Amino acid sequence: MRAAGLGKQVSSPGGVLTILEDINLGIRAGESVALVGPSGAGKTTLLALLAGLDLPSSGKVWLDGEDLTLLDEEGRARLRGRKVGFVFQSFHLLPALTALENVMLPLELAGLGQAPAAAHEALAAVGLADRARHFPRQLSGGEKQRVAIARAFVTRPAILFADEPTGSLDQATGERVASLLFDLNRRSGTTLVLVTHERSLAERCGRILELAGGRLKA
Repeated sequence: MRAAGLGKQVSSPGGVLTILEDINLGIRAGESVALVGPSGAGKTTLLALLAGLDLPSSGKVWLDGEDLTLLDEEGRARLRGRKVGFVFQSFHLLPALTALENVMLPLELAGLGQAPAAAHEALAAVGLADRARHFPRQLSGGEKQRVAIARAFVTRPAILFADEPTGSLDQATGERVASLLFDLNRRSGTTLVLVTHERSLAERCGRILELAGGRLKA
C-alpha cells in the first residue's frame, strides 16, 4: 500500500478546512502499522482514504497495486470486497442478523461459495462457535467485537483496517480482543493498519506513524 502527496480539504462555514496535507507513506505486505495522534489529527480520515472509502482532494493512493483515484465508487467497492477487511469501534453488526449471518455477509456479497462453513470456521477461530445463532443484542460488547473480527477475516483479506477496535470496551476485554486481533493477523499474514489512541496497543504494531495537524511527523 502506498500514498503520495495525499491531501484532504473540506468546505466549512469559515472557508476551506485542511484535514490532511502532503501525506507520503508506504506499508509493506504483512506489516502491522499503527496510526496515532491527538483527536482531530486526521487519523480516521487517512484510514478512510487508504481504504478507498473516501477520495483525496489531492495525491494518490495505491491499494494492493491499484490506483484508487482511477476507480469509480463501484470499482473501489469491488476492490474492497476482494482485498479489504474492517473492524470498527462500534462493531457495525446488523441487528436483524445472527452472528453467523453477519460473518457470512461479506462472503455472500463477494459471491464466494461455502459461506456457512467458512463463517462457522471464522466464529470458531474467535471462540464463538456456540454463539452462532445469537443476535447482536444477545451478545456482550467483547463478543460483538469478536464477531466483527471474524467477519473481517472471513474473506482472508490482504489488508485489514481497524479503527479504534478496543475503544468501546473495558480494559480487560479490550486486551483480550487486541490479542485475538494480532494473533489472527499474524497467522493470516494480513497487512494491518490500526488507528488507536491507546499507546500500549500501538506499540504492539511493527511500526507507529504519528499524525499531528494533518501531517505525518518525521
